[in-house]
Amino acid sequence: MRDTLQSPNSHQEDKLRSRGYELIAGLDEAGRGALAGPVVAGAVILPCVSYPAWLKLVRDSKELSPRKREFLFDLINREALAVSTGIVPSQVIDSINILQATKLAMMQAVEKLPVKANFLLIDRLTLPRCPIPQRGITKGDKSCFSIACASIVAKVTRDHIMEEFDKIYPGYGFAKHKGYGTREHISYLQQLGPLSIHRLSFAPVRNVAASRLPCHREEGSGEAISNVHES
Repeated sequence: MRDTLQSPNSHQEDKLRSRGYELIAGLDEAGRGALAGPVVAGAVILPCVSYPAWLKLVRDSKELSPRKREFLFDLINREALAVSTGIVPSQVIDSINILQATKLAMMQAVEKLPVKANFLLIDRLTLPRCPIPQRGITKGDKSCFSIACASIVAKVTRDHIMEEFDKIYPGYGFAKHKGYGTREHISYLQQLGPLSIHRLSFAPVRNVAASRLPCHREEGSGEAISNVHES
């Protein structure tokens, strides 16, 4: 089956280098569709002289097993010219919407790069507020080495965050579903109620929260008592 999957290549980077761009950052996000936890962006600048042999193993992070993602995550961090991440929490997502939060995470990742990029290759999106020349590529995580590497960095970073949340909030299964809207997650959400790391602007969470509030009023008080968990 692996042979039928599209493999990333260096066509985009090679064309840009022929035009004089050497520090090309690939950007991608993880967690855009989740119900809980942050949206995370990864930025990766690959070596500009020659590509390491391990790049042939790189795929869109969604097509890799957790073990292979961790293996490549370590290689990317060790051998790329520059790697960074941007992390935007659920409260900000609820405040500015997921699209703007994704762009904010990408801007953070670009700004945190220890080497300044002179061109950005971005999966699907563009960043109008960023002055660096850029190109949004549809399905870039499947076709472009730099973006595919960024997808791995974003995914593994976010998975680690959700695994830590699983320790803080046992019973929700975050280590398994990573905050996505699986049947198991929805069931736990209905049983236990939303946490502060849940995205209340997302319909499945908002609907559960609405069904639990107000649960009762304290005698002599006009304030509703919430069943929503806080961090």
